[in-house]
Amino acid sequence: MHSSKPPLGRPSGRTLGLTLALVSAIAFGGSGTAAKPLIEAGLSPLHVVWLRVTGAAVVLLPLAYRHRDAVLRRPGLLIGFGLLAVAGVQACYFAAISRIPVGVALLIEYLGPPLLIGYVRFVQRRPISRGAAIGAGVAVAGLACVVEVWNGLSFDLLGVLFALGAACCQVGYFVLADAGSRGDRPVDPIAVSAYGLLIGAVVLTAFTRPWQADWGKLGGDVVMNGHTLPALLPAAWMVLVATVLAYLTGVVAVRHLSPPVAGVVANLEAVVATVLAWVLLGEHLGLPQVTGGLLVLAGAFAAQASKPAAVEASGRSGESWESEETGPDAGRAAVPAGATALGERLARAAEAGDAQEKERGRER
Repeated sequence: MHSSKPPLGRPSGRTLGLTLALVSAIAFGGSGTAAKPLIEAGLSPLHVVWLRVTGAAVVLLPLAYRHRDAVLRRPGLLIGFGLLAVAGVQACYFAAISRIPVGVALLIEYLGPPLLIGYVRFVQRRPISRGAAIGAGVAVAGLACVVEVWNGLSFDLLGVLFALGAACCQVGYFVLADAGSRGDRPVDPIAVSAYGLLIGAVVLTAFTRPWQADWGKLGGDVVMNGHTLPALLPAAWMVLVATVLAYLTGVVAVRHLSPPVAGVVANLEAVVATVLAWVLLGEHLGLPQVTGGLLVLAGAFAAQASKPAAVEASGRSGESWESEETGPDAGRAAVPAGATALGERLARAAEAGDAQEKERGRER
């Protein structure tokens, strides 16, 4: 008799996806802690972002070369990931914090997962799991406590729009990461990460003008919570762990989890960032932040433990979630049809652009 359970000793696709999503959230959460000493030493936030993305792109160059066939298979997808998931999120977020408090910008940026769930439910009019919806709401509420959004709240329309732009780009991160595994020409998640960072580095180079930075500061020392250490140490952590490891594990995690579930688990980044700031930077946690961290954990757990939305026996099969029980993707978490449709439309648009470019090339 056929069994859908994974063999003993081998994790299921959902377990693997959850583990990688947690690793990604922890890795992303350390970026601020590593970047702050560099910023305090005199590097601008935008130049630190450029260092982070460009350094990671250089590290992944061998992997990009190994997966160079991805450029011919899905160039539009890679460009979209680089523009949205890398350059778009970073540029919009740092533009936002220049006009509104960091806590407010972070909260708005992490409205990305609920925005994706709202798109699936109200625009696509397709069912989502109750656990994913509740988990997203609880996680956002907890995030508000973690960042203490009520402290220093100020309303700046342009700043809020930039933060919403970061949230939308974050939706693109999850949707495009998922779309890369679909269609007739799937792309390895390592290729998506490597070329996304390469494209993001090129875009950020034009945007941040890194030649104006004083990179000599990287040869000196920085101070972290009263302790002096070489500037290259937090810089290396930011590049290798908070970017390379974070993007690689994050993109693979989306392949095993649905984009909404992976997005809610990603909210743990704020909790990790707060704890690391407490331990390494001496920024102490208050009761609201501890409470908020517990809410984020509860929301993430509710989302990852949720079952696929039930299909009613009224014949609405077009509104179901995709099954994880059979086929080559057995073991993957169910993906909501609306999110899949959005990803496939983005992928088809990218493929259409690729076909037009090839046609123009033949005409020339």
